[in-house]
Amino acid sequence: MSVSCLLRCIVRLKRKHVVTHLAQQRALSGADAVNALRPFYFAVHPDFFGQHPREREVNENSLKRLNGYLENLQKPGSRSVQPMKLTFYVRDTKDSSDMQPDLLTSGFRSVSFTLHTNDVLSTVMNVLKSCSLPVEHMKGLNESAEKSKSTPEAAVPFYRPIKWDKSYYTFTGFRDPEQELQQARRVEPTLSLWLRNNEPEATKKHNASLPRREELNRLKKELCHKFDLADIRWQRSWGVAHRCCQLQSLSRLSQQSPEALINLQGHTVVFADQSGMNASGHVMLGTMDVHHQWIKLFQQLPSYRSLQQQTDWLKERISLLLGGTQVVHLERLGLVQPMAEHYSTLSTFHKTLMSRRLRLHPRSLQGLTMLLENDRSNPSLHEMGHFIIPTNCDPPKLQVFLQSHAPEARQRTQRKNQLQAEEEAVVKQCLQSLSLRSLSKEPSVSSSQMILCCKRLLEQRSPLMQGLHVCVSHFYSVMQDGDLCLPWDWKS
Repeated sequence: MSVSCLLRCIVRLKRKHVVTHLAQQRALSGADAVNALRPFYFAVHPDFFGQHPREREVNENSLKRLNGYLENLQKPGSRSVQPMKLTFYVRDTKDSSDMQPDLLTSGFRSVSFTLHTNDVLSTVMNVLKSCSLPVEHMKGLNESAEKSKSTPEAAVPFYRPIKWDKSYYTFTGFRDPEQELQQARRVEPTLSLWLRNNEPEATKKHNASLPRREELNRLKKELCHKFDLADIRWQRSWGVAHRCCQLQSLSRLSQQSPEALINLQGHTVVFADQSGMNASGHVMLGTMDVHHQWIKLFQQLPSYRSLQQQTDWLKERISLLLGGTQVVHLERLGLVQPMAEHYSTLSTFHKTLMSRRLRLHPRSLQGLTMLLENDRSNPSLHEMGHFIIPTNCDPPKLQVFLQSHAPEARQRTQRKNQLQAEEEAVVKQCLQSLSLRSLSKEPSVSSSQMILCCKRLLEQRSPLMQGLHVCVSHFYSVMQDGDLCLPWDWKS
């Protein structure tokens, strides 16, 4: 047999081997994967983190990336995927007696792991085990997958692994799967390498966005000045073009019906998913609403302001009853609580406190803060120093909890203030030393993570970031307007 005929036979055998291997890798379907991951979804779904915006944002981003990873594994002809580092905040779904020692005081724990598996079944097992979730329900799927490999009657042909000599890949030009797997399991790209590969694209997109950025700044300044607005913000991280369209829409309305915007004076306007007033007193304009719906909201602003005054009065009364502790509402990206809902929560809590008077000195808890949650059963102390209190908390138990945890709350609050001051200083230093146009972070990135990232950026001093907008996140990305997203724990 000639060498060419022999090589053709080897290639056909190799292709058959690859097809067989891929068929077995995907023995677990997408629907099976969703069912198998139900305990995981129940523990990390963002809807359960409504009062924890930072953790909610982390889980949203990580779920999107995990779903993309699973989709890539199920694509026909896909090769080994790149490793992916994920972080999730996992809720405690067990009884309190089974509570794990690494749980945070807020009832969930942080879990980080790296996916480098090349089949759906192994990926699902990896996710469940990494999050310390039960895998007993996977037994049937494992047995089914093993049976499909070993039973001759199965639709999948008999599989015998073949270890090819390295010269085969050199001669034929095919990729060596073992070598690819080793490369995939290596560490994430370094910051310098990623910047070299992506800085040209970021610069090109940034330069193309400059006219839109200038128009956005002009419209925002013009509207704030014309109607004496405190600020204009956005609930989500929409692109510059999207934001420009929203401001242009508001500008057209102001020209057609200038009298309709008079009630906006002194308010902060937030372009959001729905119209109304949020718990912070900001006017939300739903981006999918038409002008007459916005006008209707503007007409209702006097009644909203009355509700806001009643809300402020309730906060003052609660503070007097709880030794000076202030009720706060953390307005973060992606989290919106309507003013009416906030008032209802405060009213319920105030009635609970009035049912059994507490004996607290009027200023004994001065300087401390608290969040109210409707779906919580026990009070807790957040790592950032604020109390998280159930709306229907038993007053005597609440008094004991507040008094016993007050010293620790003061220490954590002081630590938070120090970190915020340090963060502001190091961000300012980065902007100047690295010649950045802007430096921001996602809400899911803590102050301590941001500080560490900025200090390392100052040591790296990469000239490739000069003149660009940088956002510290949990993954690498070049946004549509040229903004650079960098993971806070980037590799050097």
